[in-house]
Amino acid sequence: MEISSILTWITFIPLAGFIFIPFLPKASEGLAKWIALFLTIPQLVLAGIIFKNFNTAAEGFQFIQGPYAWIDTFNINYLVGIDSISVSMVLLTAIICFVAVIVSWNIDKRVRAYFAFLLLLNTGMMGTFVALDFFLFYIFWELMLLPMYFLIGIWGGPRREYAAIKFFIYTLLGSLFMLLVMVAMYLYSDGHVFNMITLANTDTHVGLLAIKDGFNYFRLLCWLGLFVGFAIKVPMFPFHTWLPDAHVEAPTAISVILAGVLLKMGTYGMLRFNYMMFPDITASCGVIVATFGVINIVYGALCAMAQTDLKKLIAYSSISHMGFVLLGMSAFTAEGISGAVMQMFNHGTITAMLFILVGVIYDRAHHRDINKFGGLYNIMPRYGVWVAFAFFAALGLPGLSGFIGEALVFLGSYPTYPVLTIVALSGVIIGAAYLLWTIQRMFFGSLDEKYATLKDISLREVLSLAPLGVIVVLLGVYPKPMLDLIDTSLVALNAKIIPYLETATPYLANLF
Repeated sequence: MEISSILTWITFIPLAGFIFIPFLPKASEGLAKWIALFLTIPQLVLAGIIFKNFNTAAEGFQFIQGPYAWIDTFNINYLVGIDSISVSMVLLTAIICFVAVIVSWNIDKRVRAYFAFLLLLNTGMMGTFVALDFFLFYIFWELMLLPMYFLIGIWGGPRREYAAIKFFIYTLLGSLFMLLVMVAMYLYSDGHVFNMITLANTDTHVGLLAIKDGFNYFRLLCWLGLFVGFAIKVPMFPFHTWLPDAHVEAPTAISVILAGVLLKMGTYGMLRFNYMMFPDITASCGVIVATFGVINIVYGALCAMAQTDLKKLIAYSSISHMGFVLLGMSAFTAEGISGAVMQMFNHGTITAMLFILVGVIYDRAHHRDINKFGGLYNIMPRYGVWVAFAFFAALGLPGLSGFIGEALVFLGSYPTYPVLTIVALSGVIIGAAYLLWTIQRMFFGSLDEKYATLKDISLREVLSLAPLGVIVVLLGVYPKPMLDLIDTSLVALNAKIIPYLETATPYLANLF
């Protein structure tokens, strides 16, 4: 395998399982689990090769393959590549998908269909992060919708149909906004192109896509269409209501993927499209994005505190923590934008652990009501230690990875938005309150006798948590490798926006 084709391999290896697994005989459907595992292991190895060979000093895209003509009439090509914005997401996707297969080992209903859809979802997610043709990006983006709909709707909880349909409608609405913008950008770009690298070079374009003096409503509408489409995926308030339902009803492994990877696609899309292609509009709307980020932080934390369902609590905490990403990336400082991408990766690993741990107790007690537990540490001490570890990582304890991302976000956002940053700090305090309160209610006090026979966490469950736990500790103690990996392109992207900050205020006035 040539290094230039590594992104194609890492994207499409899981697709082989999606094609082959449905043809397994029903008597051998248990093989689907092993096929899924054996296909995600080489994907994980390839991610390690990418990490080792990635040139952290280079600003542009690497491991480029293409462009190869796909639909030549409309200038649609197969083109893949990664820069330091997307490389961390490729690593995160490979890790989370490998863990998700282990977490799914106890699936016993329609096993072949489940693992086939899981592998198709894997390909869609990975392809989204490596695609450099807008049309190809959109295909991968839409490819995720169908398997996630079925994985929630068939293998989910009691209200799975409602949650799946709600997820489908919200995500499809965002995709329609993106489709309209994609067609408009194609029609009004010089030469009619979908190439994302070319579209990002706005100075080379003529017509409505070029950055010109004065206000440009076309560019604003494109920015807004993309922003809404990606904000739904984040999910950003007020587009967040699909997430708690999807998380609560989804099987454990799908909640892990949903929180670990899918939410990051929203903020990744903003960086790749809104920031890279519309730096002038982004500079003008930074305060708006930051404000919504702070709303996410505080609102999500308050909603989490009000929950008695453990899974819904973690779901709302995800909404809160994604607000830190929005705040950091809208500060337009090197610390802020690096902290935002660092937080995207760290939140993916930490929240994946949290949802795995929710699944552990649900498999034993068959409910997630926090108030019905108590004294669990007496019979499940190892489980209690893992929960405490994941909770402390989520609330940003120094020495664990969650602290690094949040600290950089605050350091980067305070010079730009001092008031908003101070308000955002309350989210950390509220987060500590609801997480510590949850530990107190679940693990301390008297034990209900009906839970006296619950078994402690198993070896398989520990194996699914261990890779994530190691990453959380390593990046908490020594974050330099990850920061070196992501900084170069982020600094270049930020430098692209900074020249427009001086004119951002009068430009913003034109929005209204």
